Amino acid sequence: MNDISKAGRTRPPRKPRSPEATKQDIIAVAMREFAQNGLSGARVDEIAAKTGSSKRMIYYYFGDKEGLYLAVLEEAYRKVRTTEAQLDLEHLRPVEALRRLVEFTFDHHTSNEAFIRLVMIENIHHGAYLARSKTIQELNVSAIGELERVYQRGLQEGVFRKGLSAIDLHWQISALCFFNVSNRATFSQIFRVDLSSRKALAALRGHVVEMVLRNVLKSPA
Repeated sequence: MNDISKAGRTRPPRKPRSPEATKQDIIAVAMREFAQNGLSGARVDEIAAKTGSSKRMIYYYFGDKEGLYLAVLEEAYRKVRTTEAQLDLEHLRPVEALRRLVEFTFDHHTSNEAFIRLVMIENIHHGAYLARSKTIQELNVSAIGELERVYQRGLQEGVFRKGLSAIDLHWQISALCFFNVSNRATFSQIFRVDLSSRKALAALRGHVVEMVLRNVLKSPA
């Protein structure tokens, strides 16, 4: 083969990734690994291999495996809260704002099983790693503040009943939307129903919205 042919087949050198892009790639792969295998079962070697990096690089960026796990938790919460903040609830009437929030939460959890699994894993650890993160605390305080504003507007308009709090509402919304993913496999097996079909998910979504609104709406006189 002549030199011209060799030159034509030579691949251009890969452009090096920025440190931030490398970190985000590691976090994305690690999120899947931790969600699938848990903190103890996930292997840094596997994460390094799948990202084309090295254990040394991962430890340089994140300190150790626990530091990487915490970064993954923060990214998971950051994604849901950042998207949630884009719902523009303050420009909607209270009932419609609450409906949109419930629908968003249901849809997010349904399409992000890794997030649900990470939360379940962190509960196994009694929230010990989450407690270390000021980032997650601040993200969730912001979300509760937004829900509190929606609830207060509903009270002022006379459409929401008194005696609830934003924490109450957040708990109910989270519980209903979370269970749909966390217990889908066991529930489906026990009762021989398919809860993953488009029809079943649409029905469940409607039921969850209705239950939350019925709990919050003021009863007619």
